[in-house]
Amino acid sequence: MFRQFIILTLFLLAASGLSAQRTRSLSEHIRSVRVVVDDDPLLPPVAQLGRPVEISFDELSHDYTRYIYKVELCNADWSVADDVFESDYLSGFNGRPIEDYETSFNTTVLYTHYRFRFPNEDIRLLLPGNYRVRVFSDERDASEEPVLEACFSLLAPEMSVFAEVSANTEVDFNQSHQQVTLSVGYGQRRVVDPQRELHTVVFQNRRWDNAVVNLPPNIQKSTGVEWTHRRELIFPAGSEFHKFEILDVQQNGMGVDRMIWQDPHRHAILFAAQPQRNYTYDEDVDGSYLIRAYDDESPETQAEYLYVHFLLQTPPLPGGDVYVTGLWDGDFPNPECRMEYDAEAGCYVCPVLLKQGYYNYQFRQLDSNNVGQTAQTEGDFYQTENEYMVLVYHRPQGARYDALVGYANVKFRGNR
Repeated sequence: MFRQFIILTLFLLAASGLSAQRTRSLSEHIRSVRVVVDDDPLLPPVAQLGRPVEISFDELSHDYTRYIYKVELCNADWSVADDVFESDYLSGFNGRPIEDYETSFNTTVLYTHYRFRFPNEDIRLLLPGNYRVRVFSDERDASEEPVLEACFSLLAPEMSVFAEVSANTEVDFNQSHQQVTLSVGYGQRRVVDPQRELHTVVFQNRRWDNAVVNLPPNIQKSTGVEWTHRRELIFPAGSEFHKFEILDVQQNGMGVDRMIWQDPHRHAILFAAQPQRNYTYDEDVDGSYLIRAYDDESPETQAEYLYVHFLLQTPPLPGGDVYVTGLWDGDFPNPECRMEYDAEAGCYVCPVLLKQGYYNYQFRQLDSNNVGQTAQTEGDFYQTENEYMVLVYHRPQGARYDALVGYANVKFRGNR
């Protein structure tokens, strides 16, 4: 069942066809790209203007590389805000080297951990909105592609956002879907034409593949707008995420069937999951993850990399390819996370190189619109506890960029 698995240049192939709003590696040598706001790794990459944002990643070697980071202000659709001068959105000097780095200690897989924060002594970000940070190798030609992109949003909370989630939807009642009702209050902001000036994004578990982008409101008032009884805001409910934890590479952790050394890498074989027929509650973090290791004071440099083998026990499924996914995969669909069917074992399998820690994951099947579906791989149950996030941008007439002025994050609790 095992297969030799190396880090492929599929990272580069995948990057060319994807939008720029994802935090992701663009190099086979870069892993564990993370954006952490307010020093909490479980929070969405949305911070109030002026609050700390940290970006970190690993390069799979102990050889020092001089990396340069460059910051861009982006519009609501993550296109570059070309009409805004750099001096408008940042104070300081762009294109600075990353000076905080450290090599891994006592690990089988050698890596160097790099990190930097905003604000810092070189740069302070000034405007609310979307920011994309691109990291370049200083040893490359200036025309070369970046090795990674990290995306986050800074908020000036000037508009009120109320979101409610219900299992009583326009297509079913307490069955397999959840529906979002949304309202936005303008506050002190003057909005003349909301359909032109406002831009909204509604996420389920921070996913971009099924996000609802810029849906026109169906109720307009002088003080705000509302989205009610909109079928476009109905989401398949999915099921609770699976989880595993590897704190010690010598012992089986939570969700791990067995650990194997297969030169030159360690391997963790997870217990096989199966599509569910009924809802089962299991506490999770909606696809997120934490890097950590047992008794390690510095997991950033002491945690090990190993191949984690994901298994989905089911007959071959009709339809699109099956992927294992979570907020750790960089983007969906990530070619590295596409599963193959092992007829002898009767399951889908996929090994992925990951850093020690606690992970949530889910199996999704790619449909014709490049959206991950859970109906056949997991099941869809109205009780599932999902996170819904809403971002509201405003560009009044004459403005040159989209300011992020409204934000809401709600958790659907089912029957709990």
